[in-house]
Order: sequence, then structure tokens, then C-alpha cells
Amino acid sequence: MLSLEQIARLADLARLELTPAESAAMQQELNAILAVVDAMSAVDTSGVEPMSHPQEVMQRLRDDGATEPDLRERFQSVAPQVEDGLYLVPKVIE
Repeated sequence: MLSLEQIARLADLARLELTPAESAAMQQELNAILAVVDAMSAVDTSGVEPMSHPQEVMQRLRDDGATEPDLRERFQSVAPQVEDGLYLVPKVIE
């Protein structure tokens, strides 16, 4: 459990200015969160395989193919400067 001194240190690190009442409220809230974490840590998970998602779901994938016509040459024909298929732009950052 966090003490009021630890709450003051956390507030200082976070650049927060807390009143004594706010510090006490923050202490209660953070201690409640830490109590939940402690309860979760106490659960035996030795036989549980880690999962990336709580449900076994697969995303439907579409074919990876071009769906629009290639208009690159047309777009580059009106560009101010093009070289080797790349757009040339002025340098803006030194």
C-alpha cells in the first residue's frame, strides 16, 4: 500500500500539485488499483497458455491484389519535377 509520502513523490514526478485532500483521495484510488493487481497476481495461472486474444478468432482476409488501375505515369506527367519515377520536392528541413 502506498503512503502519503509516496503519493507526494509520485505527484512531484508527474508535476502535479495536490492538496492534502486530493493526496488522500489519490492514495485511496491507487491503493484500490494495487489491491486489484495483487488479487490478480494471486491467481494460479501455471497451467494456462498465454493468448494474444481472449477468443479464438480469425480475420477474414481478402486477396492481395490491385483494385485500382496504375495511373502513376499520368500523375507524374503533370508533376513539376520527377526523376526515376520519384517526385522531387524542395528541401524544407536543413
